Amino acid sequence: MVTRPGQVVVFDPDALKHLSNPATLSTLVHSKKATIAQINQFSTHLSQVLSTEKLQMTPSGVTDFFKKAETLTLDTSTSSADWQEILTIARQCRLLNENNGASINLLMQHSQRALHILQGKSQQATTYGADGSTQRELFSHTLFSV
Repeated sequence: MVTRPGQVVVFDPDALKHLSNPATLSTLVHSKKATIAQINQFSTHLSQVLSTEKLQMTPSGVTDFFKKAETLTLDTSTSSADWQEILTIARQCRLLNENNGASINLLMQHSQRALHILQGKSQQATTYGADGSTQRELFSHTLFSV
């Protein structure tokens, strides 16, 4: 089981680009799947613990759980620090996911536009005339054909 949040396996995107051995990639994927299974198991356990205390499975629910534990004079310093680390990692992952999604979207738009240009499909470009009015020009001639 992952004992510290920071031990979650993170794949370096540049390293993945240069993998030439499919067996190595397969090993990395299996390792990642095992880590995800452990995280899911932990999440299920946490959900059960919180529900026994009538708390929601949310960040504020976990914070409330720590507050309850502290009122019972339980030492939550390690768990609380781990929880803060998990929240930090989750924020970083959310930001990375949003950035990756935006990059993929932009690449898809560029690819789609390039395909339309090569296929000679109608592309409309908006330009401004001398009087400031907008004009749409249609690009409908085929640039390349096989």
